[in-house]
Amino acid sequence: MDEKLLKPYDPKETEDKIYKLWEESGFFNPDVCVKKGITKPDAETFTLIMPPTNANGSLHAGHGLVMAIEDIMVRYKRMQGFKTLWLPGLDHAGFETQIVYEKQLEKEGRTRFEIESKKLYKEILDFTLKNSKNIKSQIKKMGASCDWSREKFTLDDNIVKTVYQTFKRMYDDNLIYRGNRIVSWCSKHQTSFSDLEIKDEERIDSLYYLKYGPFVIATSRPETKFGDKYVVMHPDDKRYKDYTHGQKIELEWINGPTTATIIKDNSIDMEFGTGVMTITPWHDATDFEIAERHKLDKEQIIDEFGKLLPIAGEFTGQHIKKARTLIIEKLQKKGLIEKIDENYKHVIRTCYKCGTTIEPQIKNQWFVKMKPLAEQALEKINNKKIEYIPEHYQKITVHWLENIIDWNISRQIVWGIPIPAKICNKCENGMVDIENIISKCEKCGGDVRTDSDTFDTWFSSGQWPFATLGYPDNNDFKTFYPTNVMETAGEIIFFWVSRMIMLGLYITGEIPFKTVYLHGLVLDAKGQKMSKSKGNVIDPLILTEKFGTDAFRIGMIIGNTPGTSLALSEDKIRGYKNFANKIWNATRFVLENTKNFTPPETPNYDEEDKKSDEELKLLIKEITKEMDEYKFYIVAEKLYHYFWHTFADVIIERSKVKILKNQNADSAKILLNTQLTTLLKLLHPFIPFVTEEIWSIIKKDTKEKNDLLMVAKWPA
Repeated sequence: MDEKLLKPYDPKETEDKIYKLWEESGFFNPDVCVKKGITKPDAETFTLIMPPTNANGSLHAGHGLVMAIEDIMVRYKRMQGFKTLWLPGLDHAGFETQIVYEKQLEKEGRTRFEIESKKLYKEILDFTLKNSKNIKSQIKKMGASCDWSREKFTLDDNIVKTVYQTFKRMYDDNLIYRGNRIVSWCSKHQTSFSDLEIKDEERIDSLYYLKYGPFVIATSRPETKFGDKYVVMHPDDKRYKDYTHGQKIELEWINGPTTATIIKDNSIDMEFGTGVMTITPWHDATDFEIAERHKLDKEQIIDEFGKLLPIAGEFTGQHIKKARTLIIEKLQKKGLIEKIDENYKHVIRTCYKCGTTIEPQIKNQWFVKMKPLAEQALEKINNKKIEYIPEHYQKITVHWLENIIDWNISRQIVWGIPIPAKICNKCENGMVDIENIISKCEKCGGDVRTDSDTFDTWFSSGQWPFATLGYPDNNDFKTFYPTNVMETAGEIIFFWVSRMIMLGLYITGEIPFKTVYLHGLVLDAKGQKMSKSKGNVIDPLILTEKFGTDAFRIGMIIGNTPGTSLALSEDKIRGYKNFANKIWNATRFVLENTKNFTPPETPNYDEEDKKSDEELKLLIKEITKEMDEYKFYIVAEKLYHYFWHTFADVIIERSKVKILKNQNADSAKILLNTQLTTLLKLLHPFIPFVTEEIWSIIKKDTKEKNDLLMVAKWPA
């Protein structure tokens, strides 16, 4: 018997060696599996594209969960004989990475606004590439059996080329346009965001009721009111039936007399406040839409840094936070305040990264028309062409797609894929120019400049499934697209999953994946969301170092239903280290007691052992069905309990007596052999390291040295 089994199982001595063995075998690559006869050339494919990990730090517990779930899927399908591809990748992560780097700059006493664009890009690139090496090694530590020969990065030349071609095609199809529209602007980070990058926060503020001529208007933001010259009311509001659309009214306002125009519009909520409001089209999305409908002027009140412009008179240059109190004081002195409600509960929009209140601004940027894309996606989703796990995410997705708004894809940051376009210096016309050949404006003939903006990172990652597979001509695209599963976090169902569906359908004509598997958040042991500020972030590699990767993996899976948050504690992982030891010790007993024993081709069991054999076959049937249904949390628990409480506690103990007394000893030995090898195969997707190590010991004893458990046949 192998001397290793005489010592306790030590993950530290095993895991790196086993992963190297897997890598050197080449079996992560489906082409190698076919070449070596592991997989049939005409086998059905199973493709999973790894959500590209942000290349700006280290893996966290959520990444650990992703790697565990996806590796289970891939190892299972590979063992079933599928031509299995798990394509790994890393994400430049645009704004997210730039924020991480800006924090580093702050520590160095620098700011991105003082660094020349090309130099800053180079600095962030070096930072990202350094992190990429670290993250790849961490992914390997998790046992991920992905095909590293096909690894992709979102800034790879071929990926960028695909993104540019998509941009041009959408522009030619009138699905992308450049225009002056209201955008969500962060005054701290100096960039616009899409609607999904805004965090809604409930706050209690003061609601000011201001006298605006004969009307009373309610606002929580008096600092935006300097340019108000339109009074809007619902055409059916009987309180204001004497006023007509377009009517002019002279009145006294913050900085003196002004002329207001009456606007009647159906969007007004007659129940809110007094049912009448003034509008600030430059700084509010609803007001902007009203102004667009009625072709009204739009005037900027607040600049991009959150400071008041000259229209604010004496308040010019003041930050709006400081100015608000002073503006209210002036309004009170002028007798223009009716009342103040100091307990006004409302939702404000904030930057999802820094919490700064979003200041809407009208900007000339690139937008995607989303409704035509959403309609295609809705048709497929409603016809059940895509399965959602858990199912309720389908309704959530449908609701979002039915109410979708145009997507701002311009970002005012250095780090990312530059938008391939030219902008006219004279008329601000935007022209897509992926070949960099435009030198004059196509509209007015004026000089042009290169667009300095970058793409929203979700625009490039939204093309990930077909871009990574080399659409349209690469053999990988022809073989492995559409993919089978997209496994990712439920919290990015709109950011990423829905956009991949829309862009995949638009570009390829096919859905990019057949199943969407969404896991929940990984919480700390107290059920709280992990955050660096709370100091409760759990590093998965600390747990794998302490207890082994297998213990971490199965501990993350058991009890973890899709879409549900998981509380992760060290105690839970520690418990599953004992399970790895249990398997190790059980193997020692089996090999000690079956040494030099060759099982017959047709087993001859006694009644007890025959019943146990049938029980395991029934378990195989059950869990194979559940694996196909992605119920890994159920399968892992069933296997854990069967091995511990049936195989170890019942079958092994029963066999001890039979072998000792030499009563039906052959039956017991056959069963021990069969059950152990079968259970190792069934457990392998969940705990690959210890099972592969034991398999190598068993195969060494049986003189079969060219066999790896990772490509053994799944029990039928």
